[in-house]
Amino acid sequence: MTIAARHVDITSEDITCANGMPAFLAYPTGGGRFPTVVLMHERYGLVKHTKDQAMRCARDGFAVLAPNFFYRHPDQTIINAGDFRYDMTDPESIELLSAALATMKSHKAADPDKVVVMGYCQTGRHPLVFAAETPITAAVVWYGAAGKREWEPDKFQPTALEDVIAAVNCPVFGAFGEGDHIISIDDVQRFRNCLEAKRKSYDIHIYRGAPHGWLNDTMPGRYRKTEAEAGWAAQQRFLAEVFSGQWDGMVRWQFASESSPYYDYSKNVRME
Repeated sequence: MTIAARHVDITSEDITCANGMPAFLAYPTGGGRFPTVVLMHERYGLVKHTKDQAMRCARDGFAVLAPNFFYRHPDQTIINAGDFRYDMTDPESIELLSAALATMKSHKAADPDKVVVMGYCQTGRHPLVFAAETPITAAVVWYGAAGKREWEPDKFQPTALEDVIAAVNCPVFGAFGEGDHIISIDDVQRFRNCLEAKRKSYDIHIYRGAPHGWLNDTMPGRYRKTEAEAGWAAQQRFLAEVFSGQWDGMVRWQFASESSPYYDYSKNVRME
């Protein structure tokens, strides 16, 4: 069975990891082992959109765990509303991702030899941070990791992003939007250039007109169906290639970008 196979029947449940972290688990029903995904939520915590993504991943042939990485915060309501920015530190992300992966590796549906960590927006850098510490098969970044605030060390991210990238041990997939008000095309190029300078494999896409958060269909102002479907298909092609060994033993760079000849980052605005 390949990850291109679609699965109608999905088993899902709410579970608790050994460290007390709540998580949403989804995988194809009927037996077998499937590539493992640890899916990180955006700044809003473990909300409907994240669970919907986990279900879609499961239908695509993955065993998926979507933990609540912000579970230690006492007020989940304010996080879910997006009214408060809860910054998870890099060391904390390694701790929690390790707990999530340990949970998945003990599950009958998860293939422990095929592991993907996916990050979105605020959590976009954390798959890279984890891949710099722990061997995984692929790191996936959606409209995150490349913004200006990500590069320099501070109390939340003690290691400069350039040094994190230097230690990444797997191919990286990145999806970005031309209309993003946080991450400019220049930022994506800096991210790409750093991956190249450090001799890391990547598959990066920029989608014309797509604003920040354009995969999120629970936010109509941001969601862009055509670009979301194209990005998801590109991610699936990348993962199928990685799992089949097509990226082994080489440094491979793939970059695809569409943008207006009149692109002006200063005109990009936040969408709701």
